[in-house]
Amino acid sequence: MATSHWKVRPYVLTGGRTRTRRHLLVHTLVSVPYYDAVFAAGLLPEARTLYENARDTKSVAELSACSGMSLGVTRVVVDDLAASDRLVVHADAYSSPFDFRLLERLRDGLRQLA
Repeated sequence: MATSHWKVRPYVLTGGRTRTRRHLLVHTLVSVPYYDAVFAAGLLPEARTLYENARDTKSVAELSACSGMSLGVTRVVVDDLAASDRLVVHADAYSSPFDFRLLERLRDGLRQLA
């Protein structure tokens, strides 16, 4: 007989929340600035897995895959850990290759044609 592993329902981990305080993209990098074993021991197992995996800088998508949690739940838990200053959310190093002024002029021109 196969053994089943008990998992906490996602809404328990997020407190029913689906939105985050900050914009966390799939490629957003996070890391633990200083690891606290006592703090980690007090976390739910799923949050602890995220916290421990983020000891090395990882993206939100990588943390989601490592923990087995959905991306939405991972974002909320990562946001909670970042709000308590346990995780650092790194600024996006990706900038747009597009000139926004050119795109705005193009949009305005298309609106005039319509």
